[in-house]
Amino acid sequence: MTTLNMRRRHLLAASAAASSTLLLPSAHAQAAWPVKPLRLVVPFAPGGSSEIVARAVAGEMAKTIGQNVFVENKPGAAGNIAMQEVANSTDEHTFILGHIGTLAVNPFIFPKLSYDANRDFVPMTLLSKVPSLYVVHPDLPVRNLKEFVAYARGRPGQLNYGSAGNGSAGHLAFEYLKMVSETFMLHVPYRGTGPMLTDLMAGRLQAASVGAPALLPFIKAGKLRCIATGTSQRLPQLPDVPTVAEQGYKGFEMTQWYGLLAPRKWAKANLEKLEAEAIRAARGSVVKDKLSQETALAVGNTGKEFDAFIKAEQARWKPVIDRAQIKPDGLG
Repeated sequence: MTTLNMRRRHLLAASAAASSTLLLPSAHAQAAWPVKPLRLVVPFAPGGSSEIVARAVAGEMAKTIGQNVFVENKPGAAGNIAMQEVANSTDEHTFILGHIGTLAVNPFIFPKLSYDANRDFVPMTLLSKVPSLYVVHPDLPVRNLKEFVAYARGRPGQLNYGSAGNGSAGHLAFEYLKMVSETFMLHVPYRGTGPMLTDLMAGRLQAASVGAPALLPFIKAGKLRCIATGTSQRLPQLPDVPTVAEQGYKGFEMTQWYGLLAPRKWAKANLEKLEAEAIRAARGSVVKDKLSQETALAVGNTGKEFDAFIKAEQARWKPVIDRAQIKPDGLG
C-alpha cells in the first residue's frame, strides 16, 4: 500500500470518528428532552373544571416523561393573556390547556387577538369533555325539552335564561339551543356561575345551561329540573334524562372541552414526545377515574384528531356567535 493511500485511509477514519463524536451530543440532547420541569399553563382561575383536568393529567405525565409537570393558573381576558404568553414562549417546556373558549369562541368574538389559535399552536390531544346540562326552575310547567320549546315559542321574549357572562360556555350553549329550536328568550349575563344559579333557584330566572359538576347536587335535591343533556349519549348519573339530539335535534352536541397544545415553534421530536406522553396519561385509569368523579369524560385522542375536532367546533360555533351577535364583556 502506498504512503498516499495510507494517509487517505487515516484521514477518512479520522473524519468518520469526528463525525460520530459530533453526532453524539446532538442525539443525547434530543433524547434527554425535557431537560427541566414542564410548565402547563391553565388560562383560568383556580378551582374550576380546567384545573381538575390539568392537575390530573400533569400528575400522570410526570411519572413517565422524566421531569415534573407543574400547573400554573394564569387567568385574564377570557384566556387570551395565557394564550399569548405560551405562543410567544421559546423554552420548549411551556405548553397550555386549550378550551372551547380560547380555541373556538375567542377567535370570533374578539376583533383582534394577539395569537392565532390555528397557526401558533400544535394540538396534542383532547383530554376531556365536560357535559353541559339544560335546566329550568322546578315551577316552570315543563318536564322535558319538547315541552320547554313549545312553552317558549308560545311566549316569545318572556322567558329569561342566565349565564356566567357574555361569551361564556353557558351563553353559547343556550344560544345554540335557541338557534336550532327557533325560539326567542332573553339572556341575562352574570359575573360567574354562582350568582346566576342563586337567581335561577330563587325563580328570578327560568332556565340555564351549565356544566354537569356544578348542577348535579341541585338536580338531585330537586332545586332544579334537568330537561336535557348536551352530550351525544345519556349520562350514567342522569339515565332518565334524554339528550337534546334524542328530543328532535339530530347532531346537537354541547360540551365544554379541554385539550393540550404546544407552540408550533417547538422541535418536531419534542412535540411528538409530548403528544405521546399526554395521550398515555389521558387514556390511563387514574385520569379516567379522577375525571369521572367530576362527571367529566376522558378522551385522549391523537393530535390530528384533536386538530380536526377544533376545526369542527369552530365551524359549529361561528354561526351561533354571528346570529346572537355575541360580544365579550366590555365590547358590546
